[in-house]
Amino acid sequence: MNRNRIVGLISLIVVVAVVCGFAVWRTTSKPESGPSRSAVSVTGYLGGEKTGLFDDSQFTRLAADAGLKVDYRKAGSLDMMMADRAGMDYLFPSSRTAVEYGASKGVKAARQDIVFNSPIVVYTHKSVAEGLAKSGIMHRDGDVWRLDMAKAVDAMKAGRTWAQVGYAGGYGVFHIESTDPVKSNSGNEYAALLANTMNGGQPATRATVKRDAPTIRSIFAKSGWMETSSEDSFNQFLTLGVGSKPMMVGYESQILDLAVNNPDAWAQVKDDLVIAYPTPTVWSTHTFMALDAKGEKLLTLLESKPVQKLAWERHGFRSVDFSGTDSITRFGVPGTVDTVQNVTELPPNDAMQDLIEALRH
Repeated sequence: MNRNRIVGLISLIVVVAVVCGFAVWRTTSKPESGPSRSAVSVTGYLGGEKTGLFDDSQFTRLAADAGLKVDYRKAGSLDMMMADRAGMDYLFPSSRTAVEYGASKGVKAARQDIVFNSPIVVYTHKSVAEGLAKSGIMHRDGDVWRLDMAKAVDAMKAGRTWAQVGYAGGYGVFHIESTDPVKSNSGNEYAALLANTMNGGQPATRATVKRDAPTIRSIFAKSGWMETSSEDSFNQFLTLGVGSKPMMVGYESQILDLAVNNPDAWAQVKDDLVIAYPTPTVWSTHTFMALDAKGEKLLTLLESKPVQKLAWERHGFRSVDFSGTDSITRFGVPGTVDTVQNVTELPPNDAMQDLIEALRH
């Protein structure tokens, strides 16, 4: 065999080896960018208290495994029902009231379901809680602080000052801040609590809402400017301190989320911050509304056990999979309870819609 043939044969062998090797690589390797290319983008309006979950890297990975890339725009639960829904695949408010309000405005879901639950709580500071204990508005039940809604409402109706209810360091009249009740769910459910309390602790009716609406409006007027997002309201409470924000309405999940995901901030506030369970309180039912097929895929993901577990363990949202076997003590937040007691039902839908309109005007 001459030299040229040998060289040609070697060249042929090299080419065949390269081609075969490339073929094997193509069939055995999987480009990392593959899943992201096929991921379906899903976007919608999201209540601010749930942005921590949607921003969680673990949630992003679970979504990617399901073939989804999830985006959102933050909006108040009632506000999102009036927002432009063009290009939106879902709405994720924080209550059935918001869902019913949306239905009254022509919002139709392809599928909807309650995904998470959070009790409404009141956040305050140790000095405020100890002061209000003198007047009986707040009291300690073991390690748990409770807020007597009837006594709080009586004090606000009477226009009592902070000093008159036991907290000498407060400026002006006693009030509990919340988000805007016609835009955001936590403020709206606080309005429902006020309406129920003025109806002797029973769910308000259309007649009692009509009777008590002026008083409820006057209570909200004491707060002045109100945030439209529960997340923004909670952050302001933490940032501005007791001088500016003595008390505020929020969700139990917010402090649990903070303790897990921002331990430095939690360390700074844990010795002063007090979580109080109103007597009675109401449950906030975070209801996902899928507007199309892409939204339905996201709803299926949210109802999956891995996401439900993540939502509880890292963000404090109670769900059907939380049965009390995994105690709330896992968060290390003093004064929280496994079982929420003294819960009242929200007023019926027609009364809630009347309340929203009365506060809007």
